[in-house]
Amino acid sequence: MRNVTLRLSCRLVLFVLVGLIALPISASNAAEDPPASPASADVPQFVDLFNGRDLTGWVNVNTAQDTWTVKDGLLVCSGLPIGVMRSEKQYENFVLHIEWRHMQAGGNSGVFVWSEGFVPPGRSLPKGMEVQMLELDWVNQHRTKDGEPQHIGYISGELFGAGGLTATPDNPRGSRSMSQELRCKGRGEWNVYDVVCVDGTVKLAINGKFVNSIRDSAVRKGYLCLESEGSEIHFRNIRILELPPGITTPEQVAKVILAD
Repeated sequence: MRNVTLRLSCRLVLFVLVGLIALPISASNAAEDPPASPASADVPQFVDLFNGRDLTGWVNVNTAQDTWTVKDGLLVCSGLPIGVMRSEKQYENFVLHIEWRHMQAGGNSGVFVWSEGFVPPGRSLPKGMEVQMLELDWVNQHRTKDGEPQHIGYISGELFGAGGLTATPDNPRGSRSMSQELRCKGRGEWNVYDVVCVDGTVKLAINGKFVNSIRDSAVRKGYLCLESEGSEIHFRNIRILELPPGITTPEQVAKVILAD
């Protein structure tokens, strides 16, 4: 048995050595091989939601004509009046990549996913799942009744159902889900959000790390909305990768808004 084991071990070592010697040869031959065929049209691809030139693909819902502008390839939101701009189409399962920076201390904004895409009378913001974007000084500018800064969970990608949307927070702060780690950068610095939305669950990565999630969203297909909420904010590199649809009921899909 010991001799058999020894012979097997020798063969294994020889196999590995031959493989390592052959690897550079294979790599050199690969350069001579024909290029790989292009990706199938069925393979999901990221597409731009903002072209850097104009507001093509977006619809002003309840803000002013000059609330949203394009300057030097950036999408600039003045913050006034409070309201949203929505995507032209609805999305169900997807990965959203979006980069943003606040230009004022304590700035407030966000992106809505699975939103109704319209604002009822008497309200400023729509129903939907909000992915919060707050500048770091917000907790100091909006203190508690006792004069203490607000909870730090506010300012690093809090997730919550707005306008009556229900969901289950994974990191509860009441009905909201707060990030497990403060990762947002302050005024004038770019932040990167990668938002994964699948079958009623939203997972948020901030500047390269997943730190928050919420699930059981009552709505699972709807519009994207960018929020104007009182202060200037810039956006860039807004991209989406659509994933296959899931099983949704009519009650879990926002009503389609017909073009005027």
